[in-house]
Amino acid sequence: MRKTSALLLSILLILLTTMSTVGVFAADSTMIPDLNIKRFDIPSNDAMTFAENLKLGWNLGNTFDATNVTGVTDELAYESAWCGVKTTKQMIDKLKEKGFNAIRIPVSWHNHVSGQDFKISDAWLNRVQEVVNYCIDNNLYVILNIHHDIEKAYYYPSSTYLENSRKYVTSIWSQLSRKFANYDEHLIFESVNEPRLVGHTNEWWIDLNNAEVVDSIKCINQLNQAFVDTVRASGGNNTGRYLMVPGYCAAPDGATNQYFKLPTDLSANVNKLIVSVHAYTPYNFALQAMSDGGIDYWSVNDAQSVNGVTAFMDTLYSKYTSKGIPLVIGEFGARNKNGNLKARVEFSSYYVAAARARGITCFWWDNNAFTGNGELFGLFNRRTLNIEYPEILGGMVKYAAAPSAIIYGDCNNDGNVDALDFAAFKKYILTPDYAYVKNMDLNLDNEVNAVDLAVMKMYLLGMINKLPNN
Repeated sequence: MRKTSALLLSILLILLTTMSTVGVFAADSTMIPDLNIKRFDIPSNDAMTFAENLKLGWNLGNTFDATNVTGVTDELAYESAWCGVKTTKQMIDKLKEKGFNAIRIPVSWHNHVSGQDFKISDAWLNRVQEVVNYCIDNNLYVILNIHHDIEKAYYYPSSTYLENSRKYVTSIWSQLSRKFANYDEHLIFESVNEPRLVGHTNEWWIDLNNAEVVDSIKCINQLNQAFVDTVRASGGNNTGRYLMVPGYCAAPDGATNQYFKLPTDLSANVNKLIVSVHAYTPYNFALQAMSDGGIDYWSVNDAQSVNGVTAFMDTLYSKYTSKGIPLVIGEFGARNKNGNLKARVEFSSYYVAAARARGITCFWWDNNAFTGNGELFGLFNRRTLNIEYPEILGGMVKYAAAPSAIIYGDCNNDGNVDALDFAAFKKYILTPDYAYVKNMDLNLDNEVNAVDLAVMKMYLLGMINKLPNN
């Protein structure tokens, strides 16, 4: 009896310990908000489909983008100098397993070039290719770029340094284009990362009244054009590869101001240029340190919080995706501030859902940083291969799934078509100057009027069995 009691007690203790351990690592799905964001009207074309198929992306941050590291004798040590870990195939396998469909690999090249023609070290280029292959072998999409190379000896977007900048950008992309010419469309090239006047008063904030900023924007246009021309001229799959180009500092304003221009592409390529934007927005929540006036609060139930996301996305939608021009948010995230997990979960879930509703795909910035007072954007622990904040990933994966199809006739956006929608439709078309709404165009004639109302009535009466009907 004593032995039995002792055995039962031991089993109970093991169960309690196991349950406690599971509780520590299990995701709290109740943190993920229930969202029902209406799908915007997105033109149907190959480019928009391609961009949306990226679904959800992850940045291999603070890795190949490390620069000017002191005390390093082996250039390959740059890869782990900032993040502390060398990239492995197992990491990429795990990211694929967890729901990411694309990997952005930021690469700084200037510490690995030599000569006046900026010849890239074979060792560095081969190692980058090795990691690209980890991703391609997993059927992941990959974005490869020029990252922290903004130095006046290499490239600096101003007229004073334009000639050398063009030479640098052209040289790097000539070499990368040759190296990856036979890779299929899973590999995307991005011209440069956050081009800007480093050290300038307006390094991060655009002032279109400042002549130097306007000059920089125009120089960025020329560098983007040189990038496109160089890649296209290299032949192979590069002639039709999807290419990404940013505006000034890759900010939303950088891509929507009147001076930014998309490059000219080959006539055979229709919308093969993807606008590249980075948006840690709202800044005071997503990126700004608490010690500098940042906040740790964000809520889907707070109008100001939500507007901080939707305002800039509406502008991007209006200028690009509503017109069938693909756009990718190549960096976003919200740093850990005082353990504000719930706010970060709601933010990342809503951010991805709002972007996907507007035809935009997002890439989380992950610098593998989890402790300290710095920019703690770490999500995937590269040492343990664990997702440290599964609730954040869970929300993003949930809302990065293929956007819901338009439900024709669902006027009140509740997911059903019934008498309530008929009443709402009737009231809608009686409103003066009502606007066109795609899910109310029930005969697909690009107009919303009494004919569509009649079609809905026929559907509700069982006279036709599907919507739309034309």
